[in-house]
Amino acid sequence: MSDTEGIDQYGVLLYYKYAHIPNLDDLLSFYHSNCSQLSLLGRVRLSSRGVNVTVGGKLSCLESHIEALKAKDCVFEGTDFKLATCDEPLNDRVAEECGFTSLSIRIVEELVTLSSHPLLKSPEISNAGRHLSASEFHSSLQNADQKSQGNGLVLLDARNLYETRIGKFHAPNVETLDPQVRQYSDLSSWIDDNSEQLKGKHVLMYCTGGIRCEMASAYIKSKGAGFENVFQLFGGIQRYLEQFPDGGFFKGKNFVFDHRISVGSSDSNVLGTCLICRRSFDDYSSRCRCTYCRMLVLVCHNCQNEAALYVCELCQKQGKAIQSMQLIGTGELKTPLEGAELQNSSSNATLLPQMPKGDDVRSSRKLRILCLHGFRQNASSFKGRTSSLAKRLKKIAEFVFVDAPHELSFIYQTTLAKDATCESSPMLSSPPPPLENCKKKFAWLVAPNSDGSTDVNWKVAEGPFDPLQYQQQTEGYDTSLSHLKNVFSQQGSFDGILGFSQGAAMAALISAQQEQLKGEMDFKFVIICSGFSLNVKEMERGIIKCPSLHIFGNEHGKDRQIANQASKELTSLYDDGCSVIIEHDCGHIIPTRSPYIDEIKGFLGRFL
Repeated sequence: MSDTEGIDQYGVLLYYKYAHIPNLDDLLSFYHSNCSQLSLLGRVRLSSRGVNVTVGGKLSCLESHIEALKAKDCVFEGTDFKLATCDEPLNDRVAEECGFTSLSIRIVEELVTLSSHPLLKSPEISNAGRHLSASEFHSSLQNADQKSQGNGLVLLDARNLYETRIGKFHAPNVETLDPQVRQYSDLSSWIDDNSEQLKGKHVLMYCTGGIRCEMASAYIKSKGAGFENVFQLFGGIQRYLEQFPDGGFFKGKNFVFDHRISVGSSDSNVLGTCLICRRSFDDYSSRCRCTYCRMLVLVCHNCQNEAALYVCELCQKQGKAIQSMQLIGTGELKTPLEGAELQNSSSNATLLPQMPKGDDVRSSRKLRILCLHGFRQNASSFKGRTSSLAKRLKKIAEFVFVDAPHELSFIYQTTLAKDATCESSPMLSSPPPPLENCKKKFAWLVAPNSDGSTDVNWKVAEGPFDPLQYQQQTEGYDTSLSHLKNVFSQQGSFDGILGFSQGAAMAALISAQQEQLKGEMDFKFVIICSGFSLNVKEMERGIIKCPSLHIFGNEHGKDRQIANQASKELTSLYDDGCSVIIEHDCGHIIPTRSPYIDEIKGFLGRFL
């Protein structure tokens, strides 16, 4: 009799099902009741198009859950339930990071988010690639003919880089394409950029359990002629390794999204290498992460250092490092901390001195949003003006503020003497405030006649304030773009860019060039507040497909700076399918009361 016989072992259950869910609320109630009753912990994602579930608990409870699902609804007929026995999470930290400390049940728009443009329509899942069983997939690789160059086989890995580091398929006569993406939502862009490598080929796709291939294969097939022959490994790598326990054509370990981290075959090959010393290593149990993008990195036990931060391969390729600027807990860019310079090992892998944990606001996952102030403002003043917004969004977003590169002269408005007229009397004024009390002002764009000089003394305005002056400020974009490229290089990638007034015009210009700026400035969305469009060549590239949130005053919104029509004209340049509009009645500000703040949270929630 074995030691474990009679003991209710711990297990992990993974399954997904694409199907029409007629009554989502009823299914939500079932999962709450059933999983709570059986003490199951993990993640349950429900949508009108199906379910995606990863839960852990006692093996007998997981089996009861499966039986209850089958008895409840024919929707789950044919579902591939992947049930495995394993040890319980090693510690609370591992359990928390893998989502096994609580039961999280959510209704979502998409079971998996294929595109970094989540507002665009997803491909039809009914058009997904044909399923191949593990044996069929294996035979296809085994029978591959290297001479069939024009219509040959191509293996496409639909997983993230941190997964493919430690294991992937390898067949001698078949090309394997590894997109090396940080996250699944980047895969569609890779497919767009590399479609010629797939066109006319027999594409064999695989992922961990199968769900990511469903949507990605449908996306490839949606490209039309030349993309018809797309196939996917049914049950993913997990089912393949069960049928071929020696690994077959799969080398290394299969990364899994629970506390097991990875599972392997009887093949002892180690594919992964330590980021620092480059020795063979494939153990993610230490959960080391890139300090910029938070992607998992492999760092062997000898190279691990609690006083170090690490920079992944992708961030290194983009030249990212903490050198000239540091992010402090307040969210402003400052000069470097003493000693916080790059250290390179012989392998060119990068680790950085550890900032105090209390100041590392990137330790938890929030959306990082770069904030661009308006004309004649600065990072500090814009931070103050958006403090209420930052407070309302503090659980989901982190704001980073930067000064624009064009410094402006100090200008003050004069006042007329009591009995003077514009025609007969010179303009008189009270003395301007002391310069030591004034902070520098900046701009992203300046007028063509600007000489770029800044006086240390006050200058008298040439005339009354012109509310349409922004229409003349069309120069200086290249300098500002170069400045922001440097911010991205030094501070890592940002999820989005928020711009206000002239900063919104700058953000719009950048969003129009999103594809051209990939690799230098990677972002997923823009938030355009009181924005306007400029008549410059950068805005003449056709419809802008960057996901965007437009916030501006309505016709009676009391915005005396940027007219409602100007903001509407800018909005019209964006694809209707990936833009959201919020019109308000609060003036030249970003509103933070309901219902506006709820709509802002709703937009940002799509990117979490």
